Amino acid sequence: MPVMDDLKILVNCHVVDVRGAGVRRDQYVLVRGGAIAGMGPRGAAAPGDAAVVDLQGSFLMAGLFNMHTHFSLALPGPLGDSVRAMSPHELMLYVADGARRTLRCGVTSVRCVGESDHAEFALRAAINAGRAEGPRIFSAGRALMCTGGHGHEAPSALECDGPVGFARGARAQIKAGADLIKVMISGGIAGANETIETMPLTPGELEAVIATAHAWGRKVTAHAGPARVIGQALDQGLDCVEHGYQLTAAVARQMRDRGAALVPTLSVTRCGEFFDSLGVPAWMQERSLSAAPVHEESYRLALQAGVEVMLGSDLPPFAPAEGTSATVRELEHMEAFGLPPRDALHAATLGPAAWLGVDGDVGSVDVGKRADLIAMKQDPTASVSALRTLHWVMKDGDIYRDDTWVR
Repeated sequence: MPVMDDLKILVNCHVVDVRGAGVRRDQYVLVRGGAIAGMGPRGAAAPGDAAVVDLQGSFLMAGLFNMHTHFSLALPGPLGDSVRAMSPHELMLYVADGARRTLRCGVTSVRCVGESDHAEFALRAAINAGRAEGPRIFSAGRALMCTGGHGHEAPSALECDGPVGFARGARAQIKAGADLIKVMISGGIAGANETIETMPLTPGELEAVIATAHAWGRKVTAHAGPARVIGQALDQGLDCVEHGYQLTAAVARQMRDRGAALVPTLSVTRCGEFFDSLGVPAWMQERSLSAAPVHEESYRLALQAGVEVMLGSDLPPFAPAEGTSATVRELEHMEAFGLPPRDALHAATLGPAAWLGVDGDVGSVDVGKRADLIAMKQDPTASVSALRTLHWVMKDGDIYRDDTWVR
């Protein structure tokens, strides 16, 4: 159970500024009613009724965002088969467990980009009402694709055809509570009857999705591999690209000029251990892992062009990954392939918050924002691998993880 006190003062901590200004050392942070009410140099007098939380010299920063999540992920293989076979009640318990584990690994906000049967909307309501533990959930509802398109086997997808069908599909997700729309505009790694280069939508279908979403004030993100289809989508107003396996320098510059972001999901082409744990078939593993060099080069082209990148793992945020969580491992890949540590921290916090339009509430440690905070023993501005030492998680002013209690 979380530790709930209306008034807390966090002491003996170093506050990380994700805007790039560095670390403010020996600080206190006052939390009142779930929000940051004050902060400053160590030594300030605490209100008499405040619960004192000694962070013992830890580095304190805003909670992480994971911008590409699927709590109901069902890849080819035995585990995916079992998820697809779950009853609605079983599925809700499954996604609720994933949400709880996600929060406890330091991810305080997620962007769901395709969930089965809209389970995440019920989960979000339960979390917001205090009946379940989990991160803030922003969701696209079910992902839209043409008949037989990428992901059509799962109930996290909705098959549409023709401009009218895609417009209706977008409206249906908005009606259900979607904060954004996701559309599959190319093939992918997980489809047996497609390749990454497959371009299944007609220009009219894509235009209908984007125009409808924008008319309702929602951004659109697209599962996309080849540069050609990404360029076409950008011309029609696409806001974000998932994966972007095969960018060119020209399309990367087009993304920058259009203000479109990239969620590279680098982990999906370098996660053999995860695939093995799920029993993912050899054909998919070969397709995924063999794409790693081109995927890395595509990401580097985006960085060189100045494209905004955001953290998203595609793997469950909490999944074990080479000694840490999939979320932290993804951020390590982003750093290793060219993103400086401070920019990587921005890509995991304030950048996603701004894309979602909630940077006035979360994404940095500032007075007036919600107290979504994490603490670690090492300095993440030196290397994001410091997040491997994460030991404390707060959301909305309540403490959900404190490893100092572990005996």
